[in-house]
Amino acid sequence: MKRLLLLGGGHTHVEVIRRFGVDPPPGTQVILVSPDRHTAYSGMLPGYVAGHYEFHDCHIDLARLCQAARVEFRRTAATQIDAVTRRIKCDSGDTYEYDLVSIDVGSTQPTDMISGASEHALRVKPVGRFIEAWDRFRAAARARSTPRRIVLVGGGAGGVELTLAMHHRLAHDGLAASTEIHLMTDAPAILSGYPRRVRRVLETIMHGRGIAVHPGSGVIRVEPGVLHHEHGALPVELVVLANGAAAPEWLRNSGLALDDRGFILVNDSLQSVSCPEAFAAGDVASMANHARPKSGVFAVRQGPPLTENLRRALARKPLIVYRPQKSVLALISAGNRYAVMSWNGISLSGSWAWRWKHRIDCRFMARYRVDSKRGEPPA
Repeated sequence: MKRLLLLGGGHTHVEVIRRFGVDPPPGTQVILVSPDRHTAYSGMLPGYVAGHYEFHDCHIDLARLCQAARVEFRRTAATQIDAVTRRIKCDSGDTYEYDLVSIDVGSTQPTDMISGASEHALRVKPVGRFIEAWDRFRAAARARSTPRRIVLVGGGAGGVELTLAMHHRLAHDGLAASTEIHLMTDAPAILSGYPRRVRRVLETIMHGRGIAVHPGSGVIRVEPGVLHHEHGALPVELVVLANGAAAPEWLRNSGLALDDRGFILVNDSLQSVSCPEAFAAGDVASMANHARPKSGVFAVRQGPPLTENLRRALARKPLIVYRPQKSVLALISAGNRYAVMSWNGISLSGSWAWRWKHRIDCRFMARYRVDSKRGEPPA
């Protein structure tokens, strides 16, 4: 009996589990190792923060999905991997040996460039901790009437969406008038790499809602109650980091080849370039021949080829080649039920774009909902 370990319940692995549930690999024990039972779909996180979705709308129940797919679920976090001995250590104290391992643990926000960020700022990832802290902040804000200030760090699509989502939720709670929201980025403008019209539309929306945008303002240090940036300091109650992606530190001594940022380097088959028994996908992986941004869009697309290559590796068959798409559809929500669409140089916006995004996101989630009565894997 061979053993396949799936580390992390990311967007790629949930598709692997779903497909294995329909057609299990023969003679293989499949184990999912994840610190959380529920994994958030990143595409719907801003909608959840804004109040458009409930928890179950945008979270996949990994335990139920695994049970339906006859995959063993272990609720624990990997803390060390030894690619030479093919052994994983977890924070529960358990150790797992494997014939094949696939890693889809996502990423977190980098804190090493900002002094005090690890201690005094809230990272968006892991998502579960962020949601708990956001709910506590809202509860505390409702309990008192004193003014407050929130600073989000990161001018990419994720930071912009989250800023607008938080403003929308606070407005719904009747707290927007007494809350200042600032978005800070060290880039010359928000949404670098997006068409100018996308930036202009979202900058106009943020200005209209009283959100202060600070381009060219890198954050230097975070202290209790104070954020220091290149042009001064701000008293602040909450600092949220949405500034790019960082790799898990425990990968550094794994024996796996990593890129210059610490992410697992994989070939065109999503296989480690240094250890053929290891595969990786999603944000934690970097394709050696295809540089792409860290985005859930690419992670979702990697599900089918990763599943096929895990089957082939177990059967000792030649692997298939996966080439990620060059152009991706971007739908950036604006807090309310309005979004900006960008694709291949085309930019449009409106409530129709939000409805389009809503349909895409709900269709994705529907794939992984298990019938509670029959317990069958999604087709």
